[in-house]
Amino acid sequence: MTILEAVRAGRVPDDVAAAARSEGVEPEALAAGIARGDTIVCRNRDRANAVPLAIGKGLRTKVNANIGTSKDQMDPELELEKLRVALQVGADTVMDLSTGGPLAEIRRTILAQCPVPVGTVPLYQAAAEVVADGIRGVYDLTPEDVFRVIEEQAREGVDFFTVHCGITRDGVRALENHPRLLGVVSRGGAITVSWMKRHGAENPLFEQYDRLLEVCREHEVVLSLGDGFRPGAQADATDRGQIHELMVLGELTQRAWAAGVQVMIEGPGHVPLDQIQANMQLQKRLCHGAPFYVLGPLVTDVAPGYDHITSAIGGAIAAMSGADILCYVTPSEHLCLPDVDDVREGVIAARIAGHAADLAKGVPGARDWDDAMSRARADLDWEKQIELAMDPARARHRREQSHPANGEVCTMCGDLCAYKTYRDSREGEK
Repeated sequence: MTILEAVRAGRVPDDVAAAARSEGVEPEALAAGIARGDTIVCRNRDRANAVPLAIGKGLRTKVNANIGTSKDQMDPELELEKLRVALQVGADTVMDLSTGGPLAEIRRTILAQCPVPVGTVPLYQAAAEVVADGIRGVYDLTPEDVFRVIEEQAREGVDFFTVHCGITRDGVRALENHPRLLGVVSRGGAITVSWMKRHGAENPLFEQYDRLLEVCREHEVVLSLGDGFRPGAQADATDRGQIHELMVLGELTQRAWAAGVQVMIEGPGHVPLDQIQANMQLQKRLCHGAPFYVLGPLVTDVAPGYDHITSAIGGAIAAMSGADILCYVTPSEHLCLPDVDDVREGVIAARIAGHAADLAKGVPGARDWDDAMSRARADLDWEKQIELAMDPARARHRREQSHPANGEVCTMCGDLCAYKTYRDSREGEK
């Protein structure tokens, strides 16, 4: 029996109870959300070292960090360092998007060392293995290649799969009848579309969706239904291709629920500020309230090197409008594979966006953190401020490198510190 089937039968599985404790909510309330489909608890039943994580309506906004090798940078130890940093600064989930080097070995090591849910895009491994010999190309992929990898990764303990099941032949026609500035920017989406066009065939993950559900049901893998047609440019946002895929994902969501499989939906992408709220509402409506997992959204296309900022702006609005988990974007987006510092910057930027949204939504406990920081500032309690900081190491470094002459204040205002002046004036009245 899966988690979804258990809660619908009135039970509260151990993983649900553990996730509820972490969120500070009642287990029965969390179970009810899972039964409705607006919340998930993520943990492959074959992974003993993972802590169950709840994602969804009314809960703290979560943050995902992507790591993984490429053909040009295949150092597994570097990816493990990225993993350690991502966890240190508060990533709630991690995706291994490796496409170069010993893929299975890298993934197994990450699974063994990572206590939070781990996701993958199985198509990446299948495609990388097919082209590794230098003789075959991505068009030589077969559906069996893809399902072999899906089954292998599920057995090994991967907690959620990004799969581009919503791309169909009808969707490709809708996209091509209304051309985009930037076309298909999802790697998995581009591989899928190219394969479909070369073979004149339907998307195997759509055509054999029930087979995919069987694997996920057996291992308790959450389906993260991918947005293969997500917009990669402001000009392409909220177009026919994107909406067609979203409508298909809504139908696939219901089929997954009927099979006892939990689902979240992936979303855009590059979206103008004035379209973000509508995108969130549309997804929730078309996909029956399933949790929404968004990349960004990035609100401008002209800031390479600073796209952790463009995505944090969009992510805050998206989460305030209903998104449940933000995939981080690093300063390296559109430029290169992220390094360790990029991972740190990306996670923190996404966490800031998510927490700002939680404040606006009134998520229980969110305001308490800010109020505690404000009290520490009023008291000029620097140790407490550093302790409460989202990135304590960064806060301590900036504080200590400035060498304030008066340790009670900082080098910005010195003896003209507003907190100190106001506090001293009130003490003088007593």
